[in-house]
Amino acid sequence: MEYKNTYNNLNNNDERPIAFFDSGVGGLTVFSKVKKLLPNENYLYFGDTKNMPYGEKSEEQLLEFADKIFKFFESKNAKAVVMACNTTSAVTYEKLKDNYNFKIYPIIQSVCSTLANMNCKLSIIATPATIKSHAYSKQIAKYNPQMQVFELAAPNWVRIVEEHRINQPQSILQVQEILEETNNFNPDKIVLACTHYPYLMEILKKFKSEEIFIDPSVYFAQIIKNDLTESNMLNNKFEYEKFYVSSDPENFKEASKLFYSIKELPEIVLL
Repeated sequence: MEYKNTYNNLNNNDERPIAFFDSGVGGLTVFSKVKKLLPNENYLYFGDTKNMPYGEKSEEQLLEFADKIFKFFESKNAKAVVMACNTTSAVTYEKLKDNYNFKIYPIIQSVCSTLANMNCKLSIIATPATIKSHAYSKQIAKYNPQMQVFELAAPNWVRIVEEHRINQPQSILQVQEILEETNNFNPDKIVLACTHYPYLMEILKKFKSEEIFIDPSVYFAQIIKNDLTESNMLNNKFEYEKFYVSSDPENFKEASKLFYSIKELPEIVLL
């Protein structure tokens, strides 16, 4: 991956924020892990709740959403933007990556070399848009062309999380049905290739051992830390974290509780 680095601070005190975006609360799975590794950074987070779920949107729509969010983060002087959303990473990264003055970290392109090194049979469960792009299988094949990868769309899982329906019988059935489809491939590991999906772990482990599931955000957070460290772009004092949404801040704050406790209501920003 190629990153722009227009800021080289030899004193290692780059106070500009690290920004994250996703269609909703899913990206908080990445945000929380990065913040744990880099507690002294300033942070921005944008949840595009008005246009959620991204997995059902066209490429043209996703490019429009991502470009507006990137430009918003430029206006906030972000030093790096984390594409915590697998769908936008799959569909928009290659087309937009050179258009802005900050580093861009796309989740799929960042973690697939690690996944390829596992050298096992992988099932990828993701949104319809991510599966349609075959982004995971293509990226993994660059590093390990012999690896067996089975891709499967879970079109309802994002809404289960965003609409707080995790404990409803219909939701449990929808999760079970997708997991049963993976049995046809008999995978060694199952990649939860949407940042919303780790929220479903309490359901997932009813049907399969928790050890079989891979949360890519674990590897992603470490990659981000390593790169910012090597680029001498770390901050040494935390001052703020700010959350933004495109609609329904109350629902976002409530849905976020599983992974990160937001103290104040996010600010509504219409892009």
